[in-house]
This record gives sequence, C-alpha cells and structure tokens, in this order.
Amino acid sequence: MSEYIEIHWTAGSLDEARKVSRYLVQERLVACAQIIPWIESIYRWNGQLETSQESKIVLKTRRDQYDTIRKAIEENCSYEVPEITFRTIDGGNEAYLSWLEGELIKA
Repeated sequence: MSEYIEIHWTAGSLDEARKVSRYLVQERLVACAQIIPWIESIYRWNGQLETSQESKIVLKTRRDQYDTIRKAIEENCSYEVPEITFRTIDGGNEAYLSWLEGELIKA
C-alpha cells in the first residue's frame, strides 16, 4: 500500500486557493482539495507582528507526489515563504483510501 499524506497549505486569497487546488486535482496530483475559505493568522514577519486573513487548504495525495505539489504551489502562490507542510495518514477507511489511490497519477 502507498504512503498517503495530507498537505497543509495557507493561501493569501480564496481565488489563489481555488486556482491552485483545481489545477492539482485536474492533473491528478491530489485526489481531493479541501478549502477552508477564511482563517485569521497572527505571526511575526520581518520583525513585525502581523495579522492576515487567509485560506487554509488540505490536500490528499501520496508521499511520492509531495515535491511536485510543493513546487506547483510555490510557483503559483503570492507568498514569498508559503506554509506547506504535510502529515502522514497512518490509517483510515479502506474504501476511502482505495478511492484516493484511484484518483491519483499512477506511481
């Protein structure tokens, strides 16, 4: 069985989140993109306290696709240093994981 991951990405706008997510699903790099349209983030950037409204995206894919997906996000997002992290999916509904595998580019 393949190693599956959830990629967590924060976009500067809902339009950006939709554009990149649709591309990733259309190209079968991810099986699913879930967009949380509005989150508020508080962080330090260049020594200053910042508050931003952003969109949070969770992408489901195989681990071997991570580098390709990261590069696509970096090339199409507005942030200088985008948040792109991933977590391993250690288990779950076998029927869902089978669907996920079927929606991705063949390894």
